[in-house]
Amino acid sequence: MIRIGILGDIGSGKSYLAKKFGYPVFNADYEVEKIYSNNKKIFFKLKKVLPKYLSSFPVKKKEITSAILANKVNLKKIIKIVHFEVRKKMNKFLKKNKTKKIIILDIPLLLENKIYKKKDVLVFIESNKKDIIKRLKKRKNFNKKLLTKFKNIQLSLDYKKKKSQFIIKNDFTNRTIEKNVNNVLNHILR
Repeated sequence: MIRIGILGDIGSGKSYLAKKFGYPVFNADYEVEKIYSNNKKIFFKLKKVLPKYLSSFPVKKKEITSAILANKVNLKKIIKIVHFEVRKKMNKFLKKNKTKKIIILDIPLLLENKIYKKKDVLVFIESNKKDIIKRLKKRKNFNKKLLTKFKNIQLSLDYKKKKSQFIIKNDFTNRTIEKNVNNVLNHILR
């Protein structure tokens, strides 16, 4: 099984590109959303460490945001609880798809949390800063302060780019994206 890890800036189009590969995708952000809305055990663990911020199940993104913006220690507490659960879900995904030729890992903190393996193929998604900001502002929960907090826990984009075997320039047009994804796949599968 070839594992392709997708790297890039927040809002660079990682999840969209991950789907374009046409192979099973593990999307960590989606898994976190599911954990917040379905996992009562995680809610109680979070409530225990963040009693002032969480009111009731399911976990509300607004409350998580308030906790993160109030204190940087809160983000670490959340990561410690939630990422353990995400890792379990990823391991289930890997077992379920172990016979697949390729799987895609769409995990924002892939390098930071040392989830990748040496043999993984890393693909960096590069996008124009203005396009990224424009796209992020369209998001329902866009919050510049929160964005800055998340960027502060991530490794630099230059480092991620250097670690990557492939760089895809995302101009947010289907034609370019499909061409670039096909180039990566052709190179990997030959």
